[in-house]
Amino acid sequence: MASRPDIPNLADEDLIVQVAAGNADAFEVIYDRHSRVVFSLAMRLLGDRQAAQDLAQESFVGAWRSAAAYSAARGSVRSWLLAIVRNRGIDRLRGRKADERRRVALESQETVKAAPSAAEAALTRVAASAANKGLADLPDEQRQAISLAYYGGYSHSEIAGLLDIPLGTVKTRVRRGLDGLRHTLEGEGAR
Repeated sequence: MASRPDIPNLADEDLIVQVAAGNADAFEVIYDRHSRVVFSLAMRLLGDRQAAQDLAQESFVGAWRSAAAYSAARGSVRSWLLAIVRNRGIDRLRGRKADERRRVALESQETVKAAPSAAEAALTRVAASAANKGLADLPDEQRQAISLAYYGGYSHSEIAGLLDIPLGTVKTRVRRGLDGLRHTLEGEGAR
C-alpha cells in the first residue's frame, strides 16, 4: 500500500484502520505518538528497563497483528494500546510470581529435610510410588488440574486461565482427583 502524504495528520482512529489494512507508515505514526506512554506504563508495571522495553515492543507487535479488532466504541487508540500493555504486563508478573513460588518451595524443601534415615527413605518411596500410581489412574483432566496445582504451584484461578475453563470446573476436577487419590491410597494401605 503506498504511503499517503497526509498520514501524519490523520486521527488515531483513522490510522488504526490503515494499520489493519497493513499500512506500515500509519503504524509508524501510531508508534511515534504513543511509544512513550506505552513504555512508561510498561516500566511502572515491571520496574526493569529491559523488561519494559521488551513488553512495549511485544505490545506494539500485538497491536499491529490485532489492529482489525480495535473498536472506537470501546475507547481511544491510546486506551486500547495501554490495555494491551497492562494485560501482557500482568501476565508477565503472574509468571514471575509463579516462578518465585516454585523456587521458594524447592528451596524450602531442600532446607527442611536433612538426609533421611533408610526407613524414612523407603517409606517415602513407597508413598510416592502409590501416589504416582493413583495419579496415573485418574482421568486426564483431573490429573492435569492436580499437577498444575500441586506440582506447578498455580492457583485455581490461574489454572482456569491457562486451560481456558471456568473456575468451578477447575475446583471440581481438583476435588474429584484428590478424592480419587485418597481412595487409591486408602486401598494401598489396606494391602
